[in-house]
Amino acid sequence: MASFNYSTMQMTIKIVYYGPGLGGKTTNLQCIYDHTTPASRGEMVSLETQTDRTLFFDLLPLEVGTIAGFRTRIQLYTVPGQVFYNTTRKLVLKGADGIVFVADSQRSMLEANLESLRNLEANLAEIGILVDTVPVFLQFNKRDLNDIFSIDELNEIFNSRQWPHQEASALNGVGVFETLRAISKMALVSLKQQLEAPRLTSRPVDGARRAARRAAGGAAAPASRSAASRPAPARGNGRYELKRNLLLNLKKPDFERARSLALNLQVEDSQRQVVHQVRDFRLALAPREAGDEVLLRLLIALNSEE
Repeated sequence: MASFNYSTMQMTIKIVYYGPGLGGKTTNLQCIYDHTTPASRGEMVSLETQTDRTLFFDLLPLEVGTIAGFRTRIQLYTVPGQVFYNTTRKLVLKGADGIVFVADSQRSMLEANLESLRNLEANLAEIGILVDTVPVFLQFNKRDLNDIFSIDELNEIFNSRQWPHQEASALNGVGVFETLRAISKMALVSLKQQLEAPRLTSRPVDGARRAARRAAGGAAAPASRSAASRPAPARGNGRYELKRNLLLNLKKPDFERARSLALNLQVEDSQRQVVHQVRDFRLALAPREAGDEVLLRLLIALNSEE
């Protein structure tokens, strides 16, 4: 999830480049870094070992404009390609706003690509993210080499979810910035949709209107995929309480692989500036052996002195 700095009015979006070892992740970032002006880039951090080019991650912030009054920067990360660095992979994936999966087009890399793609889905599930809820862009790299799969073959093998894709030769700078622009746009559109999602709004309802509703036999709306309860009556102890009860039905495909639930709450002013927030409050979910659906219930209560 994007991070917000309210003192500088800056929002940072995280893009993670994922894929098999030596598939071209680091080469992508190195190319971007080399062709970006020093004024618009940060320091690149690269740690190398004998078995993998990048042990932890590369970091490259880029200015990309403003959203909702926040100046936006993008941080680019790579994960280590080797499977035995999986703990680091999961750490880097946390909070990702967009993912570029860099697939090596060589036929000899088929199993390595498939293993890395399965590992991506497993790691996202383990940190509580469904793969279909985060923007993913496929880059088919090393198109300049011999004995490579065709684009149709690569899509058939790796792209059952119909992710957007791009041919590339990162070593030659081909397709690198096209990939960056595409995933940046996808991440920003997704974030903007989240920021502009319908908000819970309500006004106090006076006693006469409540009485009229009761006399008319008004009842709370039945639970649905997303339903809100009516405001609770003002209590007689000198306090006013307003409640909203949200219900969300999840079908088996949505929850069967989930292992945690993340809650985020923002309080915004009339200019849609965030004044308070609670981020990444997580609850562990026990594996379910049976059942076709689960119900998530969220109760929001506002209390104030009269």
